[in-house]
Amino acid sequence: MILNHQIRGEGQPLFLIHGLFGSLENLGMVAKPLSEHFKVISVDVRNHGSSFHKDTMTYQEMADDILSLMSHLQIDKAIFLGHSMGGKIAMQLALSHPEKVSKLIVADIAPVSYPAHHQHIINGLQSLDFNEITTRKAADQALSHYVENQGVRQFLLRNIAVDKQGLSFKCNLAGIANNYAEIMKAFDPKLRYDGPTLFIKGGDSDYITAQHREIIVQHFPNSKAKIIASTGHWLHAEKPIAFNKIVKDFIA
Repeated sequence: MILNHQIRGEGQPLFLIHGLFGSLENLGMVAKPLSEHFKVISVDVRNHGSSFHKDTMTYQEMADDILSLMSHLQIDKAIFLGHSMGGKIAMQLALSHPEKVSKLIVADIAPVSYPAHHQHIINGLQSLDFNEITTRKAADQALSHYVENQGVRQFLLRNIAVDKQGLSFKCNLAGIANNYAEIMKAFDPKLRYDGPTLFIKGGDSDYITAQHREIIVQHFPNSKAKIIASTGHWLHAEKPIAFNKIVKDFIA
C-alpha cells in the first residue's frame, strides 16, 4: 500500500510530513513556495487524510511507509521536513536509514518522550455521534465542550468528511487513539544520524526545551537550531515567510 501523496515542482526531492490529526494540506504554505526550487512530495501518513488505515502505527512502521513511497517514486535519497509527529517520523527514518536522507529538518518537536496531552482532543472526537450530528456546525458545537480554542477545532474538523450519507471520519480515529502511547515515545538511544540536521523551534512553544539539548545531540551530532520568535507550535503557519527562508537557507 502506498501513502496518499501530492507532488509539486521539479528538482531535488523534498518530502513534507505532517503532524498528528493533520494531512498533507497542513504544510501547503510550505509546499507551494518550496516547489519553485524543489520536487516537493507532501504525504498523508497512515491513518490520516486519504491514506490507508492500519491497526498499528509505530514510528518504524510510519518511516517504512515513507520508504515504500520512495521506492514507488524511484527516489533513492531525499531531504525530509517534518512537523510535530511528522518530525518524529522523519527523525526515525534518518536514524534507521541514514543513507536515504541527505538533510533533515524538524519543526518544533524533539526526539524525546512526551507526556499525554491530547486526551481531551481524542475524547472530544470520540464523543461525536454522527447519527445525531449531521452538520459541521453541530460537530463544532459538540467539540467545543472538549476543545475551547476555535482554531484548534477548525483544524480537527478537517478530519470529517461530508457526503450523501452524512458525516464520517476520514482519519482512523480508533487506530490513532489505540496507538497514542506509541506516538508519544522516544527513540532507541543507540541510534544516530550524522547528516546535516536543523531543528526549528517556535519561540513561544515548549515542545523543544533546553533540557532536550543533550538527547538531540546524542541522536543528531551534526545538528543546529533556529528559533522563530513570537510563534507557537504551528510556527510554519504563523510565520511562513520566515519559516520558508530558514528552510531554503539551510538546504542551500
